[in-house]
Amino acid sequence: MKRQKRDKMERAFSRGFQAGLTGRSKENCPYQAADAKMHWLGGWREAIDGRETGLFTK
Repeated sequence: MKRQKRDKMERAFSRGFQAGLTGRSKENCPYQAADAKMHWLGGWREAIDGRETGLFTK
């Protein structure tokens, strides 16, 4: 059985989240399309907020 691909916006959020966890700058967003960029930045912001509040450690 073939596995379905994840939603592109979900993938953009996930990649942004991972970038935020590793401390990458938001300027490194690889997406140009507005929707994907918004999701990437949303994931990045969530990870940065989590790091600042102590939910995640390096």
